Amino acid sequence: MANLELYELEGCPYCAKVKTKLDELGLEYESHMVPRSHSERTEVEAVSGQTGVPVLVDPDHDIEGMPESDDIVEYLEATYGSSAA
Repeated sequence: MANLELYELEGCPYCAKVKTKLDELGLEYESHMVPRSHSERTEVEAVSGQTGVPVLVDPDHDIEGMPESDDIVEYLEATYGSSAA
């Protein structure tokens, strides 16, 4: 089973897009809700070098902090989609 972590913000449409893809692929993940204030997002900044969300961590594939929802969705599809199985 994948060892995925997702840094997200409540009500974030980009985060929802990533969560939808995770659910479509049947992937379990650990969710980390980040504070609304960018200045308080020290945990996600430590992981990814920036304060935006969503951010995906996939230690099984050496992904330490991938930002950008489109990139994450593309990565999940390529790595865990039906064609990758």
